[in-house]
Amino acid sequence: MADDDPQHTCFGPTAVLLAFSLAARTLGDTEEAIYLHERAIHRVDWPQLPAEHRAAHLIDAARAYLQTGNLAAAEHTLLDAGIIAPAEVRYRPCARTVIAEIARSGPAAAGVTRLAAIVGLTR
Repeated sequence: MADDDPQHTCFGPTAVLLAFSLAARTLGDTEEAIYLHERAIHRVDWPQLPAEHRAAHLIDAARAYLQTGNLAAAEHTLLDAGIIAPAEVRYRPCARTVIAEIARSGPAAAGVTRLAAIVGLTR
């Protein structure tokens, strides 16, 4: 909704949902964090947020999916982050942690295995 951000600050309703999602995950309410995440990424203004902001959020969402045991959603979300902003996934310490956690959780998808090799977590 372009009218929700008339000053083009990227701080509209979607950014607020992302902040609430992160707060919920930080406070231990991963179900609420995932619910808010899924609401945010389906909003029409999600693609207008800066790529780095979207990728950073997706890394946090991948961690929330891991905390609920949804490995497939964690992998998919992490790979989406890597498509949106590859540098965020390759160089953020928290992304490297999520990649390692996914790799340890079981047989990882080919894309996650490739990411783990790129960032130096595997040989």
